[in-house]
Formats: sequence, C-alpha cells, structure tokens
Amino acid sequence: MINFYMSMMNKIALSFMPLLPKSLVYQFAKRYVAGTTKETALNAIEDLNKKGFVVTLDILGEHTQTRHIATEVTSDYIDLYKQIHKRKLNCNISLKPSHIGSDISEEIYNDNLQKVIKISEETDNFVRIDMESSKATDFTIKSFINEKNKGFNIGTVFQAYLHRTFDDIANLDPRNLNFRLCKGIYKESEDICITDRSKINDNYLKILRFAFENDIYVGIATHDIKLLESVHELIGELKVDSDRFEFQVLYGVPMHGWNQKHLDSGYKVRVYVPFGKDWYKYSIRRLKENPDIAGYIIKNLFSK
Repeated sequence: MINFYMSMMNKIALSFMPLLPKSLVYQFAKRYVAGTTKETALNAIEDLNKKGFVVTLDILGEHTQTRHIATEVTSDYIDLYKQIHKRKLNCNISLKPSHIGSDISEEIYNDNLQKVIKISEETDNFVRIDMESSKATDFTIKSFINEKNKGFNIGTVFQAYLHRTFDDIANLDPRNLNFRLCKGIYKESEDICITDRSKINDNYLKILRFAFENDIYVGIATHDIKLLESVHELIGELKVDSDRFEFQVLYGVPMHGWNQKHLDSGYKVRVYVPFGKDWYKYSIRRLKENPDIAGYIIKNLFSK
C-alpha cells in the first residue's frame, strides 16, 4: 500500500515538472543526455568506449522547419563524423529524417542525407536513419532502401508495436540488412499499433526470430528485462552467433546489471547517446518512464 501511494505521489510530482525552472530539471535530467555541446558528447563517448561500450550518437531535435536550420544540423553531423574519426572513437550516428529537412521537402532532406552519407563513407563509419511516427514510415523505408541499394553502410529502425512491421521487414532484401528493433514510443491509434504490452513483446520476438533465421543483423533495443530474458532464450535456441546482433540501450537508463552481464558474455552493447540544446522534451520523456526521479526532484526543491 505504501508503494502504491509513493507511486501516485511521484506521478503527481511529474505533472509539476513543466512548472519548474529548466536549470533545476537539468540537474536531474542530465543523466539521460550527454550535455549540450559536441565536446561534452564526445567526452561521454570516450568514457563509454573505455568501459567497453560502443555508441550511437544523436543530436536531439526533430521537425526542423527551415532550410537554414536543417543545413546547420547537417553540418554538425558532418563535423561529428570528422571528430569521431580523429579521436578514434567507436561510435556511429543515428539521425531523424525530420531533423535534416524531410518536413520541409524531400529534395532538401535527400541533399542533406547525401552529405551525411558521404562523410560517413569517407570516415569508414555507419549511419542509421531513425524511424519517427507512423506518418513517416513509408518515407523512411523508401529512403533507407534507396541508399542501401547504392551499397552504402546504412541501417534503419523498425518498431515492434506497429501492425505492419513484420511485413515491412519480410518484404526487404535480407542481404546486408541492418536494423534496430525497438518497441515504439509514438502515440498511435489502435488500427496502426498494438496496444497490449504482452502482444507487443510477442511481435518483437516474432520479428527477431525472422531476422535471426534470415541472417539479418539486429540492434536489440529494449530495457524490458522480461523481454530480454526471452531474447536470450531465442538466441540459445537458434544458436545465433554473437556477431549477428548487438544489444542497444539508452544513455543513463538503469539496466540492473544486464549491460555488464552482456559485456562479460562477449556481446556488443551499444549505448544511444543523445545531446544538444533541445534536451528538455527528451529528458521529460525519460523522467515519465521513471517517475521516482520526478518525485525526488520535487522533494529536493522544497527541502531547501
């Protein structure tokens, strides 16, 4: 009963978060973001590499509305590839289509994507095109296929909660296919997505089984411990080689020893590291997933 009331109080505390000064929220939210500058992000990557993790880096932001900003973001990604190469970091990059101009025009997006791919190839790296809401699914898959067919080292993301995802993957050429598999976080209607959590997990495992059986490289992205246990059972059942997948986790999200367990077992663990001035919305989303932290923030504020 006490735990129930504590949980309710923490959720109430979370509703007050938008009223708090951003400077205060940042003191607790910064566990989820690697600062606001390239330098802080690169330093975080270096620290993670030293601990045995590999990284994918993302500049926070989406739905860019002007060509000027889309060009700036693209230039930042180009510079990051150069810095990653110069510092010999084990890190690739994930980017959202809408961040580099897809909401403005397909032409602007494609121009910017080509620039990013060019520097990625020149630095012997990799770029992953992130999946956004279901409105962008067809566009993102089309973009990914176009670049993959040119032979570029590129990947994308699929969301297990979408009804369409299994068929989307089954219809792709499995050769040299690389995708991150996550559950999905965008609010969608029931005709578009599965809403039952156990059924989402079932679909996740169905997709993962298909990927393993077709020699597709998968980034297994989940913080669901129960699902992870089922993933390990599947890996054991199919005797999947460790070079055919990697585990992916969000920066700062507790994994209760699983990250180290995976490293100790010889598995690759990639940490998704976001950074940038648009940290607030992302951090609030992370805090909503862990309302205990929100409760601590409120308690800390009024105890001073």
